Amino acid sequence: MQLETKLVQAGVGKDEKTGAVNFPVYYATAYRHPTLGQSTGYDYTRTANPTRSVLEETIAEAESGDAGFACASGMAAVHTVMGLFSQGDHLIVSLDLYGGTYRLFEQVLSRYGLTFTYVDLRDIQKVAEAVRPETKAIFVETPTNPLMQITDIREVVQLAKRHELLTIVDNTFMTPYCQRPLELGADIVLHSATKYLGGHNDVLAGLIVTKGSQLSEKIRFLHNSIGAVLGPQDSWLLVRGMKTLALRMERHQSNAFAVASKLKEHSAVTEVFYPGLAEHPDHDVQKSQASGFSGMVSFRLKSVDQVGVFLQNLRLVSFAESLGGVESLCTYPTTQTHADIPQEIREYVGVCDRLLRLSVGIEHPDDLVADLTQALDASLVVGGAVR
Repeated sequence: MQLETKLVQAGVGKDEKTGAVNFPVYYATAYRHPTLGQSTGYDYTRTANPTRSVLEETIAEAESGDAGFACASGMAAVHTVMGLFSQGDHLIVSLDLYGGTYRLFEQVLSRYGLTFTYVDLRDIQKVAEAVRPETKAIFVETPTNPLMQITDIREVVQLAKRHELLTIVDNTFMTPYCQRPLELGADIVLHSATKYLGGHNDVLAGLIVTKGSQLSEKIRFLHNSIGAVLGPQDSWLLVRGMKTLALRMERHQSNAFAVASKLKEHSAVTEVFYPGLAEHPDHDVQKSQASGFSGMVSFRLKSVDQVGVFLQNLRLVSFAESLGGVESLCTYPTTQTHADIPQEIREYVGVCDRLLRLSVGIEHPDDLVADLTQALDASLVVGGAVR
């Protein structure tokens, strides 16, 4: 079956007792044993839950992995994976990185003796130079958040294998519908499933997918031991959201292309970052390793003075954090998603105070373009003077 079919059929036929097409929510935290030494496969809900199992099987199959693990949030998923490492271990990480991940690495895990080097992973020579004897993994975000830089996953995997390192890929922006890093040789895939996989801004969740039985068992142990697992109701919501993933991603992508094309023509905008544009410097790399470009677009205004006016004048697009829902959202990374990254580092990476990030929803593209255009027009008039 094709991926679209697998997603729609998630849970169908798995409730053999009743034949329920929509797999039910199992709220039970404890399960009776048939007799001493026997189990139904479910003992305590932190270890396993039938509703969560359907979700975990679905994401593992979608990502071509061997096991899936559902966590209470995207950051809980990252933290669980970081349990693989010990005091003194070193990781190489994408230079342009989601602020929450940076905060976890630098303000939490660094206190436990892990160290991190941030590198532009598009430069494989710099990646090679960053490898140390204590390096254990390369953590890849691609496209990066929020500058939409694309890492050549195959190239990083080849280097990682030469040095016996794990390759961990955050696939939140792309989803398995557009990109499957495990098929390119990666070892672990992460998702903030709150975003495109859930798709409706109504569930907080994280997902991990592993390749290989040994690695899968290590993550299974950490998942159960740390216990930041996803509850049954949220697991059910996530399965329901994933059933329409293919349809949504097609509309997100077509809308994003329409929006990006219009943004680059507007006089209030100096730069547009969208891998689907042919002029994007990493366009060809993205085409070589993915089947699409997703729905995330970032852009820079001419002046920081325009930012507040632009956001205040949005009518259809909501000024809000998060991404990947059916509703379009606009985020200001400087004060929202990347606020915990020191200013000098933000600006060095390119996350300046003129940068905005759009999560393009599935509304009619003409309505989105019209709203963004009128807000940009308004931003050109600051203090009564046309800029």
